[in-house]
Amino acid sequence: MSKKRGIEETFTSEIHSLENSNFSTVESTQSTETVSEKPQPVFKKPNFKHSNIVGTKKKPWKTLKQILSSEQSLTWPEDAITYSSLEAPPSFRPAKKYSDISGIEAPYTDPHTKLNYACSEEFAEIRKLPSDIVQGYLALRKANTQLQ
Repeated sequence: MSKKRGIEETFTSEIHSLENSNFSTVESTQSTETVSEKPQPVFKKPNFKHSNIVGTKKKPWKTLKQILSSEQSLTWPEDAITYSSLEAPPSFRPAKKYSDISGIEAPYTDPHTKLNYACSEEFAEIRKLPSDIVQGYLALRKANTQLQ
């Protein structure tokens, strides 16, 4: 019995020494983390508050439709820039074409039906379609042309 007690005492003392050494390494890593804090990025304002909070109440965000209607109801000078007065020139790039079957960007157009397609499988499907379905696809794309 005394041998068991001696073994148990040495085993528990080893466990306590290991726990103390692990605890000291945890403390040392925590102390280095607090010392080397990451600096805040320059573009972030530490005192920023959202503009929709007024006092203790939170006012709802306005939708674009609400902004446009409130803009139109006010009297603005002629040279003022508003959401509805902004105009962009036409793009110099050609418009992207999308497949009428799958919706993927389509580099090809069927010369017979004028439908856009992206791969050979879609081309085979387009050729199988009856003319009323083809007219429906063209109407969806607002490219109504009468087939001969």
